[in-house]
Amino acid sequence: MIIEGKIFRYGDDVNTDVIFPGKYTYEPLTPEQMAEHALEDLDPDFVKKVEKGDVIVAGKNFGCGSSREQAAVAIRAAGCSAIIAPSFARIFYRNCLNCGLFALTNDQIQSKIKTGDKVKIDIDRGLIEVESGVFEFPSPSEDVVGILSAGGLIPFTRKKLEEKRGI
Repeated sequence: MIIEGKIFRYGDDVNTDVIFPGKYTYEPLTPEQMAEHALEDLDPDFVKKVEKGDVIVAGKNFGCGSSREQAAVAIRAAGCSAIIAPSFARIFYRNCLNCGLFALTNDQIQSKIKTGDKVKIDIDRGLIEVESGVFEFPSPSEDVVGILSAGGLIPFTRKKLEEKRGI
């Protein structure tokens, strides 16, 4: 599987309140409506510039803060296909898996890129290609790739159940 797009670069400790502002947490929003508020407090132009396939490259502890799933859903619905960071908050990482957003670990790339750079990620080979070089990341397991490729845990489970039933 190949992901291609442009990079949005951010720093360390980007928390869920910055990713998806808490003031919208209790409003019944669709993923598309959540996307309209993705990163609005950190990068007000993000939703105007992001395109399908784009990638966030951030510093350590991305997604720290609360356990709200809207943060991962908003980024995915806005068009991002992956986030690359040295580390992720545990619950945010799981929320990425649940909604079909690749969360890849690499601690070298952030200092070698800037917002707007082009990126190509080869999920199967565990490689990230940017103008400044090629970087490795631990390839996700076949099951994780299956969940993410299906668009998240619910679509993956639904697909498996349909296959089992012969639908």
